[in-house]
Amino acid sequence: MFADKIKITFLGTGTSQGVPVIACNCEVCTSQNPFDKRLRTSILVESGTTTIVIDAGPDFRQQLLKNKVSKLDAVVFTHEHKDHISGLDDVRAFNYVQKKAIPVYATERVVTALKREYAYIFDNNQYPGIPQIEIVNFDDKKFSIGDIEIQPIDVLHYKLPVKGFKINSFVYITDANYIDEVNKKIIKNADVLVLNALRHEAHISHFTYKEALNLAEELNIKKTYLTHISHQLGTFDSLQNSLPKNVELAVDDMQIIL
Repeated sequence: MFADKIKITFLGTGTSQGVPVIACNCEVCTSQNPFDKRLRTSILVESGTTTIVIDAGPDFRQQLLKNKVSKLDAVVFTHEHKDHISGLDDVRAFNYVQKKAIPVYATERVVTALKREYAYIFDNNQYPGIPQIEIVNFDDKKFSIGDIEIQPIDVLHYKLPVKGFKINSFVYITDANYIDEVNKKIIKNADVLVLNALRHEAHISHFTYKEALNLAEELNIKKTYLTHISHQLGTFDSLQNSLPKNVELAVDDMQIIL
């Protein structure tokens, strides 16, 4: 029996450098508004019995402490860029508390990257105290973690294949600038879409603000939250009032229940 209700927590809504950016004195990076402070992009997905994280970047430890996450059933990766995988070592805390390995869901290409970045985890001579993980490969087929059923969605981040995910009528897509017609059909008419909107100017591998809005309209999405936001997009206050009524800027620690 799959969960009919899930809670989504935005653990981070920023781009690869986060916001504020180191050594930047722009209006956004010097803003005192807490909504202009963005950790690297990740979400927490919870049902009544299951807790998963999609992507574990460099702010993973801070994000889980901030949101008082005390249980983790799995980590699911969208792709292998550092701002999405570099916090994996911190699953060690859950190994200690839960007394078991943590399942890590990833495509074959992402597993190859994890073996390169975390060679000590996969070494035959296991050093005491290293993270204990269980790799679970997935491709395009639906899979389930506890009572949460997940449909992978194929998108492109320039030329890099990235996975988006559909859970019930919730769709999560980060690090993309192209979605083909087959995968658009999976997304179309979703109740909630979380979509990357990096900045106003064209970018080689991310949707711009306008492109994200146009895609949400094209796909007839009821409610859209923009994420993976850079300091180049502008302040929260300058953008919030110009958004369509069914679109919001996601902010760190925001929760939605559906």
